[in-house]
Amino acid sequence: MGAENFTSETGFILLGLTSHQNQRIVLFVVFLTMYLLTVLGNLLIIILVHMDAQLHTPMYFFLSHLASLDISYITSSLPQTLAHLLDGKGVVSTVGCILQGGTALSLGSTEYLLLGVMAYDRYLAICNPLRYASAMDRRHQHMLAISCWIIGFLVSMVTIVCIFRHSFCGPKHINHFFCELRFLLALACDDVNRSRDILNGLSVVVVLVPFSIILCSYSCILHSIFQMQSLAGRYKVFSTCGSHLVVVTLFYGTIMSIYIRPHSSSSPDKNKKVAVLYLVITPLLNPIIYSLRNKDIHRAVIKVWKRRNIEEKT
Repeated sequence: MGAENFTSETGFILLGLTSHQNQRIVLFVVFLTMYLLTVLGNLLIIILVHMDAQLHTPMYFFLSHLASLDISYITSSLPQTLAHLLDGKGVVSTVGCILQGGTALSLGSTEYLLLGVMAYDRYLAICNPLRYASAMDRRHQHMLAISCWIIGFLVSMVTIVCIFRHSFCGPKHINHFFCELRFLLALACDDVNRSRDILNGLSVVVVLVPFSIILCSYSCILHSIFQMQSLAGRYKVFSTCGSHLVVVTLFYGTIMSIYIRPHSSSSPDKNKKVAVLYLVITPLLNPIIYSLRNKDIHRAVIKVWKRRNIEEKT
């Protein structure tokens, strides 16, 4: 009985990215800088979409939700990682570990679904422009966005319930820098086959359903592009959809590189490096990708900047 409750009482120890103190300091500075830039970049998009009336469109409405997700997603794990890099211990309670993993899973699932909704939005705008205004009115926008958040939350709750059903008897070391639930489930000392099947089924639904929507949407979009006679029209469609495709490739590519490979062939150190990509790098790059060549965002920044200067002068 004492062995079964050992991990439950003392929690877990995250091994982190490195055990060398100098490397931990360097990583702390790099991660802290990236975290601040991520929060500021995504917060800027949220503020611009809220303040500029020209950005009150379905595409930017969903983009503001994506920015909110990115801030929440990186905040669910990185501050604790920064604290562990400083103290070098990486100790986390069992409940705290499960809740952190569940929160990250909820936000990640919501982002999968939202990327699928954004692809569907582009499909309607390009392939069915006459139906776009009615199919993507304010009510439908809120319904789609709220549905993504609710489904992501339900997926996380089911997973957390499955995890809490098990006891953990050791080892208490997790070879990762944050509590990812699939690594935590591997430390359970009872039968986890049913829980693993449930988690795998949920993962397939959450990943493949929006991914199928994205593939179908962009297949129709490409078909429409090839039928266009105007080069200017083709360029406009590519510039509109290109940013979303890059974000989808980054997020889905990194996640699938971990979850699609057989468990036996995956390296823990390689998994941690890939996790840095989808947990830290992707939320940082998303606002950059969407604003780099986006004239609407540039125009909104200039408008807000001019408004601020006028207010300061008056």
